[in-house]
Amino acid sequence: MIADMQEYIRQIREMVSNQLDLTRNVEDDEIREVIAALVLEESKKQYLSLTEKRQVMEGVFNSMRGLDVLQPLVDDPSVTEIMINGPHHIFVEQAGRLYRKNVSFGTNEKLENVILNIVSKVNRTVNEANPIVDARLMDGSRVNVVLPPIALDGPTVTIRKFPEDPMTVEKLIGYGSITPEVAELLERMVKAKYNIFISGGTGSGKTTFLNAISNFIPKDERVITIEDSAELQIKGVQNLVRLETRNANMEGKGEVTIRDLIRSSLRMRPERIVVGEVRGAEALDMLQAMNTGHDGSLSTGHANSTKDMLSRLETMVVSGNNIPIEAIRQQIASAIDIIIQLARLRDKSRRTIEITEMVGYENGVFQMNPLYRFVERGEDKNKRVLGELTRTNHAMVHTEKFRNAGLPDQV
Repeated sequence: MIADMQEYIRQIREMVSNQLDLTRNVEDDEIREVIAALVLEESKKQYLSLTEKRQVMEGVFNSMRGLDVLQPLVDDPSVTEIMINGPHHIFVEQAGRLYRKNVSFGTNEKLENVILNIVSKVNRTVNEANPIVDARLMDGSRVNVVLPPIALDGPTVTIRKFPEDPMTVEKLIGYGSITPEVAELLERMVKAKYNIFISGGTGSGKTTFLNAISNFIPKDERVITIEDSAELQIKGVQNLVRLETRNANMEGKGEVTIRDLIRSSLRMRPERIVVGEVRGAEALDMLQAMNTGHDGSLSTGHANSTKDMLSRLETMVVSGNNIPIEAIRQQIASAIDIIIQLARLRDKSRRTIEITEMVGYENGVFQMNPLYRFVERGEDKNKRVLGELTRTNHAMVHTEKFRNAGLPDQV
């Protein structure tokens, strides 16, 4: 029985490093062979059970080529998010709830080495001069890093896991996020090229929802996706261009922003532009794209209600552009056709709580037409919120895109 597994793994790793010339391109299989041989040899000096041998071999390999103590958490399909607050405090989200894990990196240095390993693989840099960075793992999982001195208690890492199977509308129906009736309507809206904006708070499932409905895009169209960190999984579209932002280098040069990518995409003959999330001045470029013949655009934004989302869009545009507020509101009203509001309810479930049509802008007020609203019916014995999206009494006003696409216009 090993008293200190982490220290034992460190010792074996040191032996492996001494045996291998890590300055050359060493294959994973070669590293695994050396680790296995050393563990077998060392187990003759100190008895190791089969489980312990496996744990040591995986631990040494993960510390060299994987994500060290994080690798088992990344590999665990039940873990949806990993939060690291310094080397000793690691939390995970499982089934919508947070749990602390009894694992540790031991030192800031070990955690920083894992961080550098993550960001270097996607050509990002993070250091004291540039202490905040967004990156992704090789499987597409989204990573945010904040280093000291900004993070006061050591390096902070948040990993939003990338699902192995892409989200589908069928799964959203199964989870109770939408109804089959709403799914059929959304399919027609996407095919008819309505400009759809998905709004929601933190962890409400905006990117997941965008992923699901983006697969309604006809497979013969040219689609351009624009993201901070590539997460979208659009399947079946052959003419697909995936664009990702880039941070500035050590000299402060070479930055490529969402705004740069939207402007560039307009010269790439897109039939659809899908923007992962708008957060700043690029909102204007997205709205202008929607207003200049690029119908069918999809995007998301962070807000707790439809009204808040419109206010945030105004603020985003104003922050980077010298345009009168009335002109901005007119742009928003003419660009966006449908707003889908998502929320994470008290039982941790993610639901669609409103689907609203943008009718227009008159007398300083956005004219909104709610088509569906979430109606709660209490809770079951497990405290799960009961309810579903329910059709309002309001008829949809702008149905001409359905007719132009040759699709049924009833809603």
